[in-house]
Amino acid sequence: MTGCLAIVGLGPGAPELMTPLAAETLRAATDVVGYAPYLARVPEGMGQRRHASDNREELARARQALELAAQGKSVAVVSSGDPGMFAMASAVFEAIETGNAAWKDIDITVVPGVSAMLAAAARIGAPLGHDFCVISLSDNLKPWELVLKRLEAAAAGDFIIVLYNPASKARPWQLGEALGLIARHRAGATPVIFARAVTQADESIEITTIAEADPARADMRTLVIVGSSATRLIQGSRGPFVYTPRHAELVEP
Repeated sequence: MTGCLAIVGLGPGAPELMTPLAAETLRAATDVVGYAPYLARVPEGMGQRRHASDNREELARARQALELAAQGKSVAVVSSGDPGMFAMASAVFEAIETGNAAWKDIDITVVPGVSAMLAAAARIGAPLGHDFCVISLSDNLKPWELVLKRLEAAAAGDFIIVLYNPASKARPWQLGEALGLIARHRAGATPVIFARAVTQADESIEITTIAEADPARADMRTLVIVGSSATRLIQGSRGPFVYTPRHAELVEP
């Protein structure tokens, strides 16, 4: 078996935030596999074959990439942001564990990318300056009760909380319930950031508070960052900055 498979993070959207290693890996691939809108962000290479698929087909996409690699191809399967965060790296390894035994012998590499979380944080200062956690509000692959259990633990522990997949047409109510739960552990003035399409042409970033946060402002392209009790807002002439100090004190419930 001479094929190989690279799981590549494209970054949050801006071409300059794709890492040199990711760009080099994509140029070397004979076949590129991915969700169609993400494939559109990859510069086309001469003679390179592209294999586009729809959303929510991660496992099928992973199996297709592994089959191509098993045929001797040099394959890249792409993810937005970082491939290890709610993305294709986990799907590929799940497919390897449950699929063709020969896939375990394929040369696999994971090429990290700049996550939307890091790009959003950089836009408005340093909100992730202390302990934080990342939770997806999607209940497609886990029960909503588990999401609430994890949110409760993170909120009670005074973590900065980053929310991926906050809302969709099928579940417009979940972000409101999540913010309501977190608000039971936070002061009303706690900063909340809605970061949509970060680094892309239609980027929008709104800084508000947990008391004023409107869940209707979010969709599936939005990332929501909820500060801890220590997160602060600084008003300056060049716009507001949000940061969380590097030191912390115990906050009693």
